[in-house]
Amino acid sequence: MLHDLIIIGAGPAGASAAIYAASRGLAVLLLEQQAVGGLIGQVSTVTHYAAIETHETGASFATRLQAQLVAAGVQVCLEPVRQVSLAAPLKTVQTTANTYQARAVILANGSTANRLAIPGAATLDGHGMNLNAAREGQAYAGHNLYVVGGADGAIKEALYLAQFAHKLVVIHFEDQLSAIPQFTRPLLQLPNLELRLHTRLTAVEGETALSRLHLTDEHSGQSQWRDDPGAGVFVYTGSTPNTALYPELKLDKGYIPVNEKMETALPGVYAAGDIRVKQVRQVATAVADGAIAGINAAAFIQSGAPA
Repeated sequence: MLHDLIIIGAGPAGASAAIYAASRGLAVLLLEQQAVGGLIGQVSTVTHYAAIETHETGASFATRLQAQLVAAGVQVCLEPVRQVSLAAPLKTVQTTANTYQARAVILANGSTANRLAIPGAATLDGHGMNLNAAREGQAYAGHNLYVVGGADGAIKEALYLAQFAHKLVVIHFEDQLSAIPQFTRPLLQLPNLELRLHTRLTAVEGETALSRLHLTDEHSGQSQWRDDPGAGVFVYTGSTPNTALYPELKLDKGYIPVNEKMETALPGVYAAGDIRVKQVRQVATAVADGAIAGINAAAFIQSGAPA
């Protein structure tokens, strides 16, 4: 199936690229593994982005994003991509269901949240470990909730989880939280907060639910088991770019280098959002990347790219 442009990833970067490219008359196919919105659709609240709704959630943001794609005439297919060929003039993308071709491709499939590689984590994944705050936080109401991480995303989700937690325990391996004051100030005022700095979560135990946690102090090296049946652990320790599909591209620390037009080293191949080399990874910069990539991909195709 031939399209003008294929975009992989329907987060803010991919959606923005699709809307701008479609506005220039292109037949755009947007491929997404799970749901429109990507990682932003899973967060409890969306902050800082210009003109967001009051009490904007990741889910509400993603819903409006999807409606905008439909209005723009973008074809959205929820099909995980399995293989990509980018070097030839006509690009090929194979999903679990179909094989597609296009004159240009925009890679906007972002990153995947990191998991803790500690004993017991794999067994309890989704059953007390690595939980989604927006989707599962309320199910743990009345229990102790643990947030691992100290950056903006972690502390923002901790503030959301505090309303459900009997005790909210924030675990961070550094001596200070790295989140901005907008999030740290209200966190430190929470009456149910226990802040564990220079500490790591080093193991968990349980069968069908979490029963206890192992904590290790970075300074002293001392460790202890903590019994806490039914607790929930929400992990926010960064993410890894989803670039394994693109062996034809040279990467920089796992990320895709691009120029100011979002062009990669391969003609007709663009990258936008969290997957590319950049300083700031936020919704605002992802949308900007997508707009630039969509506009330039359209210009590339309309200049006479091979059909």
